[in-house]
Amino acid sequence: MTNEASISLNTIAIRKLIVVTLLFMGIGTGLELYLLDHYEDTLQLLPIICILTSILLFAALLFMNSNGLQLAFKLVLVATALSGLVGTFLHLKANYEFESEMKPTADTWSVLVESLSGALPALAPGSMILFSLIGYIYLLLINQKK
Repeated sequence: MTNEASISLNTIAIRKLIVVTLLFMGIGTGLELYLLDHYEDTLQLLPIICILTSILLFAALLFMNSNGLQLAFKLVLVATALSGLVGTFLHLKANYEFESEMKPTADTWSVLVESLSGALPALAPGSMILFSLIGYIYLLLINQKK
């Protein structure tokens, strides 16, 4: 087998792995958010909408690759990553406020550290950013020169 053929097979294997990873992560995260009743208000619904839209566009890309679909997928991935940043901020803020009320004499640093392990999973929305990065890696792979 030539070196070029080996690289091509590796690219195909990586592409398949990314497809499985993206689908598993998207479906798993979306299902978890649903099971946690993460849809009580509009801000809580945004990550579910972003994931669902991402998965639908991703599935469309698997069957029909076009520049328009790729652009739409990129835009939704950006929105998904932003929802992760906003979610991290909101989770930390809520935890910080709760910890501040529980320990009014504690210094700011102590309250912040406690906020990271508070009632709301402060770093969990970061998975939305990771999901977006995996989607972007897929776009890079399908646009790679052969």
